[in-house]
Amino acid sequence: MIKFGPSGNDEKFYADGFSKTLDSFAWLKNMGLELFEYSLGNGITLKLETAEKMGIEAVKNDIEVSVHAPYFINFANPSLESRQKSINYVLNSLKILNAFKGKKCVIHSGSVLKQERNVALDVLYKGYDALLEEIYKNNLNNFYICPETMGKYTQIGSYEEIIDLCTLDKCLIPTLDFGHINCVLQGSLKTEDDYRKIIDYSLNKLGKFKTDNLHIHFSKIEYSKSGEIKHLDLSDETYGPKFEPLARVLKEYNLNPTVICESKGKMATDALILKNIYKNL
Repeated sequence: MIKFGPSGNDEKFYADGFSKTLDSFAWLKNMGLELFEYSLGNGITLKLETAEKMGIEAVKNDIEVSVHAPYFINFANPSLESRQKSINYVLNSLKILNAFKGKKCVIHSGSVLKQERNVALDVLYKGYDALLEEIYKNNLNNFYICPETMGKYTQIGSYEEIIDLCTLDKCLIPTLDFGHINCVLQGSLKTEDDYRKIIDYSLNKLGKFKTDNLHIHFSKIEYSKSGEIKHLDLSDETYGPKFEPLARVLKEYNLNPTVICESKGKMATDALILKNIYKNL
């Protein structure tokens, strides 16, 4: 079943008198949502005991939790020390994910830095090989690592790069951030055929199971010639992409992804709008 939810807490959550994420799971269930993505982007400061309490609340309210690993990760960095730090960030994120009783860990794969792109990709693949070795060594291969498509050209993360990367192992499933993809494509993600092209690429490279279980990020995003500038909410009429054509393609292909809304400030409110768009097709 396709599921919807926010990344982080909505302005309405706080306006309704809540302040602790522990309370967000019952609040989301009451809204009719099924997912929550917890960001560890700025570092892993959340205590394991707190995550366990949150995991209990999430399960009680039928909310599936994913985590976003720290933004500092860069598997394309030629420094072995740096890549080892990236591995540790992922492993520690998985410990939090386990406490949440979740399955999916979103990661930014890396930046090109001063390397040629093909050289950076070679380095990144070696970094992922080392990561996968540690994941299996630590018996953490029951989780999904979900590399994310990125919104800037200096980052490794076109949809082709991410989907190709996910052929490496069964525990790798893409995070297709369609707002990011639209930034890189300079606003040309508009029609059902535009979305079909991406979904078909995933089906051809990864097969039905991984494509059926895609992790999706969706929001409208302002962009420039360099790519992503900032996240917006669904009320914006200047920038895209629009969800309706993607929703029709997801229904046409009978896919069951997890759809996380990353709208600025209105991530849960807009997640419900996305869900209703899909339901009303």
